[in-house]
Amino acid sequence: MLFRSIDTETTGLDPITSELVGISFSVRENEAFYVPVPADRDEAEKLVALFRDVIEDESKMKIGQNIKYDYIVLKNYGVEIRGDIFDTMIAHYLLQPEQRHNMDYLAEVYLKYRTIHIEELIGSGKKQLSMRDVPLPVVSEYACEDADVTFQLKTVFEKELKKENLEKLFYGIEMPLVRVLGDMEMEGVKIDTNALRDFSVILTEQMRKIELKIYEEAGYEFNIGSPKAVGEILFDRLKLDEKAKKTKTGQYSTSEDVLEKLKDKHPVVELILEHRGLKKLLSTYVDSLPTLIDKRTGKIHTSFNQAVTATGRLSSSNPNLQNIPIRTEIGKELRRAFIPDEGCTFFSADYSQIELRLMAEMSHDKNMVDAFLSGEDIHAATAAKIYKVPIEEVTREMRNRAKTANFGIIYGISAFGLATRLNISGKEAKQLIEGYFETYPGVKAYMEKSIEIAREKGYVETLFGRKRMLPDITSRNSVVRSYAERNAINAPLQGTAADIIKIAMINISRRFHQENLKASMILQVHDELNFNVPTHELDTVRNIVIEEMENAHKMNVPLIAECGSGQNWLEAH
Repeated sequence: MLFRSIDTETTGLDPITSELVGISFSVRENEAFYVPVPADRDEAEKLVALFRDVIEDESKMKIGQNIKYDYIVLKNYGVEIRGDIFDTMIAHYLLQPEQRHNMDYLAEVYLKYRTIHIEELIGSGKKQLSMRDVPLPVVSEYACEDADVTFQLKTVFEKELKKENLEKLFYGIEMPLVRVLGDMEMEGVKIDTNALRDFSVILTEQMRKIELKIYEEAGYEFNIGSPKAVGEILFDRLKLDEKAKKTKTGQYSTSEDVLEKLKDKHPVVELILEHRGLKKLLSTYVDSLPTLIDKRTGKIHTSFNQAVTATGRLSSSNPNLQNIPIRTEIGKELRRAFIPDEGCTFFSADYSQIELRLMAEMSHDKNMVDAFLSGEDIHAATAAKIYKVPIEEVTREMRNRAKTANFGIIYGISAFGLATRLNISGKEAKQLIEGYFETYPGVKAYMEKSIEIAREKGYVETLFGRKRMLPDITSRNSVVRSYAERNAINAPLQGTAADIIKIAMINISRRFHQENLKASMILQVHDELNFNVPTHELDTVRNIVIEEMENAHKMNVPLIAECGSGQNWLEAH
């Protein structure tokens, strides 16, 4: 089989808005070709079309470094990368998830070769050029080198993937996902700017009311946005902590962690935290989202990153739509601004307690497995067993404590951490944890086994073979070691959950294409998938999404997906 490495040069970093400057190809090591593309759009599309047969050839593998970028750029010019793909960035991510994955670094480490760095061509800062301004001989050498180095890295990484038993994960999950994410990014999500404008007014008014309460509690007005002023109020004036830590600049630390520990000492602390939360919501999302709307499409196009998190979860950037706060009612309101296209419905589906279900599956704990198989409320069932009462006698407080225990303990929470979270004594927390492990002895055994495996191998794995390297598992520093031990327990759970939703995304996308549906997947937020669905397709889409999510991986403990629909994200979820 003839492998082809492909790389695009563009006018910017955003594949949605950037213009194509040129395409480079490599079909054998130490040989590459560069094709400059004219600035005129019509002429550019005609030129790119000349390469349609080779780029869309299903029988030929295409190699790229971050090939999703090239996929989007070329699709914007009317040509789609088809056939099997091999992304060297993602290959390295699977091999070494916590290292850097950029091509300059990979070339130096694996090929002992220093590449031409982009800054050498276009500079940086205010004087930065566009790639279109770079002389043809210079850009040609740079682009050809990119294609050739990528080709050579593929030769190295395909052997490493085989050696580490990562081929199935790479070719079966990560590579098919590239196109799914590329299509999602191109589709984008529609924003109701009027709703955001109204929300901005409400938030500003709420912040003003909180400011007045803060001044009242503090005794005088000060700059709430100044960490220095906040520190002086809390520690010099109110004396909330005689041993308050200071930063390198000599002022008091007033980070969120610091303030959280002081919440019960004075009402002003809770108010300052609330004010900060609203201010962040306002600046990060409410006021900034409208500025990110693409003029051509009228939508926001986030980037979904496959090679960032150590656990295998996707991340989102420019803007980060996975970080929208949902724990508070005011934070949830932001979802009202995410709307479907005209004539469409916003559809949302998410996995119910997937990581707890995976703990039951992977630990084989009989009590936990039975609770899920019987369809019981897992938190009520846990509470009933811990407190030794019939399930119908479980109170709301018992259930809440059991819920916190369920999610906290599987991530290695300490008695102190549990006591802090539940606002109970250390003794009660210790008893709760002991009761939990008495109820679910298989979970305790799984946790101990995970740490043992990590010490023996230096890593842990998901059910699909994704590795999380844990070099600190044998550290002499107890804090560092404890952190690695917690990761040994939760990385297989988080990573397996991430793998499962990726499989669901691939299968849902395939079904949509097979059934010629106009519906499109637009957002992924951890265990949740969101869709823009023509209203007449809603029933069909609901059936496909639930079926594919619940059957993404066969387990003894059933996967359950819950769904909803509406005229915005808030209504749908």
